[in-house]
Amino acid sequence: MIRVAFNPLKLPTGPVGLLARSISSSGVLHENHKCKLLVVGGGAGGCSVAAKASNKLGAGKVIILEPADKHYYQPMFTLIGGGIKSLKDSYRPMKTVLPALAQWIQDSAAKFDPESNTVVTAHGDKIEYEYLLVAVGLQLNYDSIPGLVEALSVKDGKVCSNYSPKYVDRTFQALKNFKSGNALFTFPNSPVKCPGAPQKILYIAEHYLRKSNKRKNANLYYNTSLPVLFGVKHYADALWKVVKKRNINVNLRTNLVEVKPSSDEAVFENLDKPGERFTINYEFLHVTPPMGAPNVLKACKSLVNDVGFVDVAKETLQHQRFSNVFAIGDCSSSPNSKTAASVAAQSQVVYKNLMAVMDGKTPSQLFDGYASCPLVTGYNTCILAEFDYSLTPLETFPVDQSKERYSMYLMKKDLMPPLYWHMLLNGLWNGPRLMRNLMHMRL
Repeated sequence: MIRVAFNPLKLPTGPVGLLARSISSSGVLHENHKCKLLVVGGGAGGCSVAAKASNKLGAGKVIILEPADKHYYQPMFTLIGGGIKSLKDSYRPMKTVLPALAQWIQDSAAKFDPESNTVVTAHGDKIEYEYLLVAVGLQLNYDSIPGLVEALSVKDGKVCSNYSPKYVDRTFQALKNFKSGNALFTFPNSPVKCPGAPQKILYIAEHYLRKSNKRKNANLYYNTSLPVLFGVKHYADALWKVVKKRNINVNLRTNLVEVKPSSDEAVFENLDKPGERFTINYEFLHVTPPMGAPNVLKACKSLVNDVGFVDVAKETLQHQRFSNVFAIGDCSSSPNSKTAASVAAQSQVVYKNLMAVMDGKTPSQLFDGYASCPLVTGYNTCILAEFDYSLTPLETFPVDQSKERYSMYLMKKDLMPPLYWHMLLNGLWNGPRLMRNLMHMRL
């Protein structure tokens, strides 16, 4: 695999697309690169499409711009928070998951300039591309809630969050430390990656408290900014039965706005009555942070829509203005649920449409908005939600997937991780459409 590693002089280490070297006024040596396809982001979407494209285009044609040295399988974070998996199970070294035929520049994007087909990196390199795939994911905005970062820094504290590898280990520790009182779980007033995850940990925690004989001393609250428990009614109806059976309090249109770690208080606002706030004492608080498009994307107005997401056609995932630009995953404006399963379904659409544009053809592959959310409801049950843009169930198996099942739990825990590592990231998994058609006898 050809890679560019960081070094103080930024000396070129690979033959791919090196145009020139220039020394800035600060004395730092910069590089100019040129490639057929630039993939910004080495997450699930970036890896998958880069693997497909580099196999097709050959060595020396694809550059992946990604700063991290670890690649996390984020859907596992829920299980880590419940004590089912460990953090070390959730990641691989980035160098081992990126495609061998692509060049890795271990840096982040500092400026997108689609008018000139260039991206400038944080270290000052310039990458010129013919085609661009934006796959930078969502930005976690923990600091937008006053007191939250401080609360998450308290050693063995009561506040936790499954959404970051920095904090996910706090969740199970806080559950073990819990003795009695209010256990709060939140869903923010913002886009969220894997919208089912904020309540998965709610159900796992409730089951843990029953197993450890602490449930009778606990009051569980799920405070969500949404007007519904889940966006697809078929599954929401099933989940309402779960929360009622387990005596879990659900407050809709309720948004966390402040955490007071010194007094163990959480402040919420009523979204239907602006200005109305109330405070709850907590002994356990799991926070799903507000999220949004990364700042570097929002800064490029010609690339994004009004709220900062890459402005693409929802079916072809091609940019509305720049025909040589595509987006995949959470940073895209496509209105699907932001899940790894959506990325799998999008990857083949993006790849096929990219190749079509490279051949001078009109993109013809269409994304139907497929998303899957394995709603883990405890240590041995799961509801497998699958649906499309219209929020219509699009189930793979010939059974009612709105029912809690042990088989779906095992699939989530044991089957999906290797499917991710060995198939999706290598460009070999495009979602379960073929399997679904076979199981429902649709040829």
